[in-house]
Amino acid sequence: MDKVLEKQLQNASLASRKMMHVTTVQKNQALQAISDALINHIDIIIEANEKDLEAAKNNGMSKAMMDRLLLNKERIEAIANDVLKLIDLDDPVGQIIREIQRPNGLLIKQVRVPMGVFGIIYESRPNVTVDIACLCIKSSNVCVLKGGKEAIHSNKILTYIMQDAMKNIMPDNTVQLIENTDRSIVTQLITANGYVDVVVPRGGAGLINHVVKNATVPVIETGAGNCHLYIDKAADMQKAIDISVNAKIQRPSVCNAIETILVHKDIAHAYLPKMVEAFAGRVEIRGDKITQSIISCKEATNEDYATEYDDYIVAIKVVDSIEEAIAHIYQYSTKHSEAIITEDPQAADLFMNSLDSACVYLNASTRFSDGGEFGFGAELGISTQKLHARGPLALLEMTSFQYKVYGNGQIRK
Repeated sequence: MDKVLEKQLQNASLASRKMMHVTTVQKNQALQAISDALINHIDIIIEANEKDLEAAKNNGMSKAMMDRLLLNKERIEAIANDVLKLIDLDDPVGQIIREIQRPNGLLIKQVRVPMGVFGIIYESRPNVTVDIACLCIKSSNVCVLKGGKEAIHSNKILTYIMQDAMKNIMPDNTVQLIENTDRSIVTQLITANGYVDVVVPRGGAGLINHVVKNATVPVIETGAGNCHLYIDKAADMQKAIDISVNAKIQRPSVCNAIETILVHKDIAHAYLPKMVEAFAGRVEIRGDKITQSIISCKEATNEDYATEYDDYIVAIKVVDSIEEAIAHIYQYSTKHSEAIITEDPQAADLFMNSLDSACVYLNASTRFSDGGEFGFGAELGISTQKLHARGPLALLEMTSFQYKVYGNGQIRK
């Protein structure tokens, strides 16, 4: 193992022991200090971020992905404000899930405890550095962060600011950043049994698949977002258009943006031209033959339907029925977020109760698949697996539990 990484992981393990004794007051003080420090250092954060943006531009990064990377005054202020929201949330650590009083006098308490050391691997979104660090602080966990090389300057300054802000409040090495951008470091991190308690990959399908297939440390899989919007024949047209625009265009590079729109044949001739008008040339449209007979667009392939674009591109398919739409979603979905637009209660019930994705929506944008929008504060990611957590991963999902058993000399007969 890389010597620098090994030392970081050793320090993280020691810090996780100390975190078990940190109080809620201390954690909230650290979060307040971090929020204040981010506001006080906006200029140097932007300066570091500009280095990453310049390198990304020179490397031909798309505009949508550049948007993921961007930190400006408004975004930094929003990040700092999100940190403050965590202060108001209940501390999950120490919460009693249930108590069991046994006939022999034993009192058994099931109590929430921190996971320990989180290894977080993510790509070009520097806000994740702050979100995850602060979630770990509030849940008494330690984090070892491995961000993408595209955001290395931003991640370094953000980590330094957080470390400096809480240095007299929290244990040393509570938040650490792996600065080595070599890809081999990822494999070393996800096989660091004995040091790392859980690994969470956040990014595209390539990164997530690599971690899932090669990790020996337990993994919480935060899925790629091949999200779908189905326009039912009983859809309200204005809702359909507004939600289509929001779910595709507001931030196309994030995992809860839609990539495919499925349209019932009975509403296709009314919806598709209005959709084109609403997209106003901002989105490249790829459609099946029926779609092409109604609007001008490129031909969609099976690969298009399987792709998370993270860009201003959308695939369209006209379907004969809601059952066909559901079947299509099962074939191509990453089980992240799906939505139906309809005023038909029976269609709504069928859709909402037939899909196996983490988040399923009726007449609302998939862009709400987010810890903050769910009222969880921030989020570690959107889990698309069923164990140990699903959907937005927040404070509760970042804890495990243990049984604390209180006796008075009992022995088992």
